Amino acid sequence: MKGIERKFSFYISAVLYVMFNLRLGEDGMASLIATAWQIIQTAPFVAGMTYLIITFLQYMSGGESVPWDRRLRLFFAIGILAGLFYGIYEYAGVAEGVS
Repeated sequence: MKGIERKFSFYISAVLYVMFNLRLGEDGMASLIATAWQIIQTAPFVAGMTYLIITFLQYMSGGESVPWDRRLRLFFAIGILAGLFYGIYEYAGVAEGVS
């Protein structure tokens, strides 16, 4: 039962990652392109932060490796926060092209 709960929570975190990085457009294709562009823009920063946290965790545990599912969970958690903050920044009325 524990394995099912772990898989379920893993998939939920993946879905939440995509939902928090979702950007709506005029139609479905525009939304898909905007969401993909959002993920492409933030993924390097999220991966870098995840790498730093994993390195710190491995150092603190005496060199014991962090399992892949936990690495991805950390990536999704940091990506959710990045998507949230970037979404707030975008939708908070930031004027583009105004001098």
